[in-house]
Amino acid sequence: MIAAVGLLVGIILGVILQPDVPLWMQPYLPIAVVAALDAVFGAARALLDGVFDDRVFVISFLSNVVVAALLVFLGDQLGVGAQISTGVVVVLAMRIFANVAAIRRRLLKA
Repeated sequence: MIAAVGLLVGIILGVILQPDVPLWMQPYLPIAVVAALDAVFGAARALLDGVFDDRVFVISFLSNVVVAALLVFLGDQLGVGAQISTGVVVVLAMRIFANVAAIRRRLLKA
């Protein structure tokens, strides 16, 4: 319940304040969002499986975002930022789809 309220407050503040993303952060933000979505779908799957742990979720959420951003930063430093970004998104998208498939199977018994 607290998470839902926090999400709602965050959405309302974002709509009202309309924050600008700094130019230096723009390459990292989409990757961070996809990494965060991976953690959220993993948490939903764990919740349905009855093994959800809030500490694991927070650590997973933060570490996914930090590692993904560091990989993109490293790729930028090596001159292959777009390729690394694509690789990170592909891997995280595969994990998201796997979690969604598990959630679907669990909810629909199919």
